[in-house]
Amino acid sequence: MVTDFSESSLSDLYNQGFVFTRREKGLMHQTRSIRIDLSKFEITSENRRILRKGEEIIMTPQTIPYANYSWEIGKLAKNFYDTKASGAFSANKIKEILTTEHNFNTLLDYSGLGYSICYQNSSMIHYSYPFYDLEKAPKEMGMIMMTKVIVDAQEKGLKYVYLGSLQRPTDTYKLQLSGIEWFDGEVWQSDLEKAKMILQEIPHGN
Repeated sequence: MVTDFSESSLSDLYNQGFVFTRREKGLMHQTRSIRIDLSKFEITSENRRILRKGEEIIMTPQTIPYANYSWEIGKLAKNFYDTKASGAFSANKIKEILTTEHNFNTLLDYSGLGYSICYQNSSMIHYSYPFYDLEKAPKEMGMIMMTKVIVDAQEKGLKYVYLGSLQRPTDTYKLQLSGIEWFDGEVWQSDLEKAKMILQEIPHGN
């Protein structure tokens, strides 16, 4: 349980493979964390294609606790996670995270069509818990949101974008971005083929 919430302490913990969780304030979990070293990130033609598809979607950072929280945001999140992750998030938990002093301090608002709950400091951002309107958002909204935050973080001079962890076979989509590193429990690795093999060995549904 974290008691020191200083930037340097939290950045160091993230560097050791820990990430903030939604369960309770101060709780971090060491995992097969994945991040982008922004000094090595190079935008590709595929990244540009994704950005063109989302060029009308504006990413606006909001501070958490979020003063303009409404039940519609909680409902949007619950609908998304009910569909994508078998009810992994309740509307009450979303409200708690967004309206109290929790682990996360930034809400990224994508023109009201999508949101991401993040922890950010002067050197890194942990992009986590994205959700969006499955009916109104563009087909590739997930990649649009992720690509926008990576490009924005690089332009702002941040060192890393943390993208959660490699836990499921479906997480291979995270490996298509340049500058990817993943934490093997001891050190950061850049061997993406090894990461793909690990993910392939994980039973679906885990």
